[in-house]
Amino acid sequence: MRILLNNNEYELIKNYKDGFDLEEVSSLVTDYFNNYDYIVGDYAYNKLRLKGFYDDDNKDANDINKISLLDEYIEKYCAYECKYFVLKRKK
Repeated sequence: MRILLNNNEYELIKNYKDGFDLEEVSSLVTDYFNNYDYIVGDYAYNKLRLKGFYDDDNKDANDINKISLLDEYIEKYCAYECKYFVLKRKK
């Protein structure tokens, strides 16, 4: 699925519990996310939260935003069994 947000093309690579809603995501994504390799969205109290992640080899990556640590982020910082999605920016 091709998704265009802020003139960047993304691929939906994970859609856990059908958490992706294009209209809602489009209303929240800003230029802030342009440099990230991934956008992760999760729901807490029926509100969508977004966070940017980098490929592990990206020079801007650190321990709080490496995509290899996504499972840990979901486990520690998201509601138990929440719906979420992962968008990967196409280069």
